[in-house]
Amino acid sequence: MLKTYSQEFRIASYQTDLTARMKPSAILEIMQEMAGAHAELLGVGRTRLMPMNLAWVLTRVEVRLERCPVSGELITVETFPMPNRRVFFPRYFIFRDADGNQIGCAGSLWVVLDITTRKMGNPAEIAAMMPDNHDLTAPMGMPATVEEIPGEGIEALRLPVYTDLDVNGHVNNTRYLDWCCNVLGIDVMRDHAMKAFCVNYNQEILPGQEVRTVLHRDGSRFSFSGFEGDVRHFDVGGTLETI
Repeated sequence: MLKTYSQEFRIASYQTDLTARMKPSAILEIMQEMAGAHAELLGVGRTRLMPMNLAWVLTRVEVRLERCPVSGELITVETFPMPNRRVFFPRYFIFRDADGNQIGCAGSLWVVLDITTRKMGNPAEIAAMMPDNHDLTAPMGMPATVEEIPGEGIEALRLPVYTDLDVNGHVNNTRYLDWCCNVLGIDVMRDHAMKAFCVNYNQEILPGQEVRTVLHRDGSRFSFSGFEGDVRHFDVGGTLETI
């Protein structure tokens, strides 16, 4: 069984921002594609799960970068799952440059969602199909809980649009980083890169759900959250590094 999966990527211009560095959302997009490709090879991908009315859903992710890849750069991404923890399936990623040096890593937590009920499916059958990766070493701990920075924040309303949605019918996990970067603004993102960031996905956002977002800043630290009424849908947090 294929315990790990690796793939090379040449960073395209559309994956980068106005500084030619890779956008945070593009990093998550690569991770999403890698996770999906490896799941297919393991026999637990979309092809297998859809007839069972199930889908993989990301609940938490944390990315740590020693440096951000740039346009035209060749990188290698390696991914592998670790043993499930009850209903949660951890998956890790390692990013390397063309010389094989590690330039970052990431951890993620996934669940299997029943598409009709929007509730978590039984993980036992999926866990039985996963490789025994007890012998592998995760590059970092479990993805962190986002710490909301206290104080008065910048509020806005957001209604999902066509480009926010994915094949599962909800706002795609990568889009929250785009929302966050847009609220941080051009001036901030021109002079800073996200050295580390976490996203906690608490409740999915469906078409027609208007979300109130709140951005907090404290020096290099930021947090960005989304609410519908009193329901917390997501939290993004991280640190900015001057470039």
